[in-house]
Amino acid sequence: MDSTRKTAVVAGVVFIVATVAPIVGSTFVPVLTGTDYLTRVAENANQVAVGTLLRLIGYLACAGFAIALYPVLRKTNEGLALGSVVFRALETLLYMAGPVSLLTLRTLGQQFTTAGAADRASLQAIGDSLVTVHQHAGLMAVFAFCVGVFMYYYLFYRSRLIPRWLSGFGIAAITLMGTACVLSLFSGSPITSYVGLAAPIALQEMVLAVWLIVKGFNSSAIPAESAKPATKLELRAA
Repeated sequence: MDSTRKTAVVAGVVFIVATVAPIVGSTFVPVLTGTDYLTRVAENANQVAVGTLLRLIGYLACAGFAIALYPVLRKTNEGLALGSVVFRALETLLYMAGPVSLLTLRTLGQQFTTAGAADRASLQAIGDSLVTVHQHAGLMAVFAFCVGVFMYYYLFYRSRLIPRWLSGFGIAAITLMGTACVLSLFSGSPITSYVGLAAPIALQEMVLAVWLIVKGFNSSAIPAESAKPATKLELRAA
């Protein structure tokens, strides 16, 4: 297996982790709505810890996917390849507000369950603020995701490293996801309210991951590395 094939397989596996781990992690976290979510978080402290760990793994893998693709994509356009890494890393950084908020809510929930009636109102207000920060940071992370993903799908389309039907659908799907982000920003509704606009990119990314693992890149579309100029010592030896 050559280095390019290994890169495709690693990128595919990392992306599956980036997609699946946060989804599985979310199943361990109580719904952060209603008036009793702090109590639910406190009662399920260990589950919250597991969910936080899985989310952390998934969010780190988001940046890892772009990093894994960089050695191949830079041969087409180094600036855009680097840009995809930067925006996926920014996405990871913004998503990190989620695990931090969850761990803080777990501590807050434990205090809430033992606090008197006079203190519960202030603890509830702090919890509500943390949930809001969690949601807003998540929206900003999806914005960064859209920019980074658009960059590497554009490079895929331009270079033909993967079939154009696949990269073309990716461009269309991430445009729909970006539309969902804008609608969420102006409506104040959670990004999860726009499932119909988000579903195409979710499907597309899984197809891409499987394609990279099974098929890899189109080797004929990978530009050859330019030869290094000979040094003075090499010229004398010749």
